[in-house]
Formats: sequence, structure tokens, C-alpha cells
Amino acid sequence: MAKKKRLNQGQLRRMRANAQKRLHNEASYEWSDEQLGKSEDGVVISRFGQHVDIQSASGEIFRCNIRRTVNSLVTGDEVLWRRGNETHSGIKGVVEAVQSRRSELSRPDYYDGLKTIAANIDQVIIVSALKPEFSSDIIDRYLVAIENTHLQPVILLNKVDLLDEELRQQVLPILEQYQSLGYQILYASSKTEHGLDELKEHLKAQTTIFVGQSGVGKSSLVNTLLPEVCAHTQEVSDNSGLGQHTTTTARLYPLADGGRLIDSPGIREFSLWHLENDEVTYGFRELRQLQGHCKFRDCKHQNDPGCAFVEAVKNGDVSERRYQSYLRILQSMVEKRPARHIPPR
Repeated sequence: MAKKKRLNQGQLRRMRANAQKRLHNEASYEWSDEQLGKSEDGVVISRFGQHVDIQSASGEIFRCNIRRTVNSLVTGDEVLWRRGNETHSGIKGVVEAVQSRRSELSRPDYYDGLKTIAANIDQVIIVSALKPEFSSDIIDRYLVAIENTHLQPVILLNKVDLLDEELRQQVLPILEQYQSLGYQILYASSKTEHGLDELKEHLKAQTTIFVGQSGVGKSSLVNTLLPEVCAHTQEVSDNSGLGQHTTTTARLYPLADGGRLIDSPGIREFSLWHLENDEVTYGFRELRQLQGHCKFRDCKHQNDPGCAFVEAVKNGDVSERRYQSYLRILQSMVEKRPARHIPPR
């Protein structure tokens, strides 16, 4: 068999430039009103640059252009769109307007400012796992963001088939702390299908988004719940122990029981520098009720005399682990805030 000829850098650059030009031409194509059908309701399944996949009321998927007047469009958005009388370069219609969002989940991006991940969500399932590494700090950061959007958070420990006695003693007490604060805890394994029936019950008749670190198995859970989907998955890197980014854009999947499931891209860390300090405090349920009870109004909640937070930790009403996590978040908001950034809300 003849050996494939490798392309040089110049050829690769020309290929990328041609691909970008082709995408630009497709995105800039404008249908006249006579070439478009009547306005229809639809839901954004996923977005790819200047294109979106729209699910129609009948359940069909159409790739569409976006009108220049539509400023923001993310997975889960409810839209008004019109299908074309003919397909142009794979594009089958145009999104003309987006409905008001009932809710949205956002995260700050170092370069792009505050980015909305998905819209019109009912609950957020924070997927954690024993591999690449169980991180309660990531869970706490997600909980802060979710509490401030007033969505329903659920914590799911995935890959429980890896739970040996040593890990059980390390992880389960932490999850019990979350449970004592009123958070729902789920346990699952894509490999053994443990806990999937209970997970399916939580997904019924709601729009749910999976969030979490790269490599915790979100896409594997999607594949197990919806075998026909075949979401792209990849094992944790053997070299670094870090998760691999497999889902590159949030995607919505309709569920047989009437709900919707959104799989979001994995992250290595979740920053919160767009929030005010009081909003971080609000995100900790056990600290929220202590706000305003410190001796001094400008209390930093560390070594300040008369600090209600420190006193609660000493009395065992607030866990030392959660309190230290809270302080780390406040410190990271100062250290990791970009020089050019959006101001806190």
C-alpha cells in the first residue's frame, strides 16, 4: 500500500483558509422572504460558530444560519426560525429571533468575558468522579454559580465501580456533608449501569445540564442513557492523569420521558471572578445565614475579631473543609482575575 503523503505547513494553512472562507460564504448567504417558509418554533440543539442545529416542533433537526440581528444564541434557547425552500451548502433555514430566557448558566472566560453555557435549564447535575481525581473544590465552585442563578443543583458521583475501601473513606464523608446541607446526591457507573434508573427519574420532564471536569464521564453517561447518540468519549490521559476535552460544544438531547439533557464541555477549573464577595458567600448555604452577624461590617471572615464564620467553624456548625474552600475561592478571585476583564455584576 502506498504511503500517504504528509502535507506541509503551507498546504495546511491554505486548506484551513479555504475551509474558513467556505464557512464564511455559507454563513453570509441570505435567503429572500420568497425563499423561506413561515415562522416556526424551535429549540437550539447546538451551536457551531455562525450555524446552529435547530430541533423543530416535529423533532426534526435543521442546520440554520443566524440573522445578524440575533445577538446571542446558545444551546437550549427557544427560537423562531424559517426553513428554506431549498438547501444551500447544507444550510436548511434561518433563525430570526430568540425568545426570552427563563434561566441560564454562565461561566467567565479569561479572554471572552462572561459566557453563557446553556439556557432554559431546570436543574444542573454536577458530575464528579474518582478518576481523574475527586475534587470537592470544583463542586463548591459550581454550587456557588448555580446557587446564584437559583437553579436546582444535584451532585452525581460517577465511576463508583472504582470505589474501593480507601476511596470510600475519603469521599463518602465529603458527600455526606453536602447531603446534610440539603443537596441531592446520586451515585452512578456507566460501566456497570449502577444508579442509572434513579438518574433517569431525576431527568424526567426537566431540562438538565451535565457539568463537571474533563474526563469525569459525562459523555459516557449520555451514551449509556441514550445508546443511539454515540457522544464522543475519550479515556483519561495516562500521561497526565487529566481528563481529555471530548465534548467541544454544549449539545441538547431529547429524552423519551419528555425531558431534555444537555451535555456540556468539560473544564479543568471553574473561575468565579465575575462575582462579588457577597455572592460567593450566598453560594455557601451554611454561610449565607451568617451574613450580617459579624461584629464588624467590613469583616474579611478570617482572623477578624467577632467573625461569625470563624465562630461557626469552631463550634462545628460549619465544616473546616467548606470554610477553607470558601477562603480559597475569595483569594482566587483576586489572583486569577484578568487584567482586562468584565467587572463583577
